[in-house]
Amino acid sequence: MNDINDETRDQLEQDMGEAAVDAAAEGAGDGDMAVVDALIAERDQWKDRALRAVADAENTKRRAESQANDARAYAIQRFAKDLLSVADTLERGLQSAPKDAEGPAAAMVTGLELTQKSLLSAFESNGLTRVAPKPGEAFDPHLHQAVMEQPSDSVPGGTVIQTLQPGYALFGRTVRAAMVAVAAKGSGPAGGAYSEANTTGGNFDAKA
Repeated sequence: MNDINDETRDQLEQDMGEAAVDAAAEGAGDGDMAVVDALIAERDQWKDRALRAVADAENTKRRAESQANDARAYAIQRFAKDLLSVADTLERGLQSAPKDAEGPAAAMVTGLELTQKSLLSAFESNGLTRVAPKPGEAFDPHLHQAVMEQPSDSVPGGTVIQTLQPGYALFGRTVRAAMVAVAAKGSGPAGGAYSEANTTGGNFDAKA
């Protein structure tokens, strides 16, 4: 019996109790049926209480986990926002760095790339993920902020043309929305709206 865990032991005791009640019901006479019915009702009542207790314990556990995650997110959210400026500075530095750098300049670019990689890795290990949608990805108002809308002949309308500034989400909650350019309605290879506007010399209405 020492090898039986608590859950198994409780289940065995419950099964034995139910078996005893069932046996009593089978061997009882008509005069004893009231007692058997009372035992069955009491058994069902305790079983219901046990199930409710288990459900309450699970709900309490989930609430505690949610509160712990909220507390952790709140504690590091301000610190994470302060670090975003560092990530932006590295991003701009890498974008302006010469692609064909040699010697000390190439070493500096490599150092910036390694620094950015380490910073993003530290972000991810603490629940802060980078949001930078690629061209053609659907616009998500919860994660993206459209700063401009323009026609495009390469991506469908309502999708991202370009990420102007990456965003970040902390444990699934947006800390800073990604600033993006969105394709206007009618865009895309099949739409031809942009090409037609350029051909005829007319003005393209992005809201049309």
